[in-house]
Amino acid sequence: MTQKTGLYIAGRWQAGESEIENRNPSDVSDLIGRYAQASAAQLDEALEAARKAQPLWWAAGIQKRHDVLMAIGTELIARSAEIGEMVAREEGKPLAEGKGEVYRAGQFFTYFAAEVLRNQGDLAESVRPGIEIDVRREPVGVVAIVSPWNFPVATPAWKIAPALAFGNAVVWKPANLTPASAVMLTEVIAKQDIPAGLFNFVTGSGRSVGQRLVEARGVDAISFTGSVPVGRGIAASAMANMTKVQMEMGSKNPMLIMDDADLDLAVAHASGAAFGGTGQKCTAASRLIVHEKIHDAFVEKLVKAAEAFKVGHALEAGTQIGPVVSEGQLKQNLDYVAIGKSEGAELLTGGDRLDRAAEGYYMAPTVFAGTRNDMRVNREEMFAPITCVMKAGSYAEALAIANDSEFGLTAGIMTRSLSRASHFRANMRAGCVMVNLPTAGTDYHVPFGGRGASSFGPREQGRYAAEFYTTVKTAYVAAGAPE
Repeated sequence: MTQKTGLYIAGRWQAGESEIENRNPSDVSDLIGRYAQASAAQLDEALEAARKAQPLWWAAGIQKRHDVLMAIGTELIARSAEIGEMVAREEGKPLAEGKGEVYRAGQFFTYFAAEVLRNQGDLAESVRPGIEIDVRREPVGVVAIVSPWNFPVATPAWKIAPALAFGNAVVWKPANLTPASAVMLTEVIAKQDIPAGLFNFVTGSGRSVGQRLVEARGVDAISFTGSVPVGRGIAASAMANMTKVQMEMGSKNPMLIMDDADLDLAVAHASGAAFGGTGQKCTAASRLIVHEKIHDAFVEKLVKAAEAFKVGHALEAGTQIGPVVSEGQLKQNLDYVAIGKSEGAELLTGGDRLDRAAEGYYMAPTVFAGTRNDMRVNREEMFAPITCVMKAGSYAEALAIANDSEFGLTAGIMTRSLSRASHFRANMRAGCVMVNLPTAGTDYHVPFGGRGASSFGPREQGRYAAEFYTTVKTAYVAAGAPE
């Protein structure tokens, strides 16, 4: 087992107890490598090492933490083409998107490097004379990070960066589908001058390593991105130890297309948000709620836009949509196509597996029309290049349909009306609302998260990240009278 495929625990690379294959979803004959799987004992070693390293890191001071995070971010930005190619190769997103993801990951680290120096406390007057009060933030301790495969570098970066910035130690378990990108991110972090055990990289299945990690008494906080069922299980496990939890989970994001919208712009934003990243984004627009006055014209243009996308090998020039990440995911997607048909939805285009020069998990962008909001394809997160169109007779009806969901991550509206836009911003029950923009696409310096089943716990990103990665201490000091 080499550094390129191993685990990183207590400041050193080591082999796991077993290995898994990592294959390119654009070409399944391309074996990227065999990657380590941790044992229970190795996970316990990582947790113990993190517990010992954390106070050393906190004591190192803000300049040290700033410098380390800045170095990580700078290297990720400089190597975005190299690491981004691996992201595209093993996850399946087009090369340009892979490079952009790694560049953005670097920005997370440089942003939080600056936040280290801005982590200032507050002074308060006491209601009692002769007493001074100061309020400051301190690290929570050891943070367990469980990240998904769809953004294998960016999502862990926006968790690891604030965790380290605010003085915590990290035990990171990435998704098994994208271990190569995770190893490359770990290499960048591991070369820094940090205490041994401050950052640990442990791969394994969710049922074994993941479950043991979230149940561990040595974990002070858990940051998770993934599905609702897994998130609920993590919350239940964490409660036994009263562990702090932050979770980003499912979504069923609506986009309202109003009768006064710029039709071509609406189609461009809706199709990009629905099919970009092969629909494998928690911010994808999977419910398109279209005003009846423009419904037919919009649908006609949407179908043409879906059919115009070039689906191909992630590393080939001109590819706009890569493959689905795995055979299991593709099967699930095709099952949802069958479910939509059985529920009475009208399949206008797509819905099938595509053949390409290399054997891979390719799927045609799929549009359903004539759907209802009570259909499973409009209630459940599919994580697929599938979008469903619903007709609404008015703005009020469209908003009611949009809010009729257990989820509430992102939502968008296409309109020229300032009053509609303002009302939508105030009354759409979602964590992020977009006006004349795609539902996908957020900035790194502001909070991100949703409502309902989409999120649980404090927001991620920006200054709001401090709410999760720190704990607040209020100190009272009797000043006394001068002699």
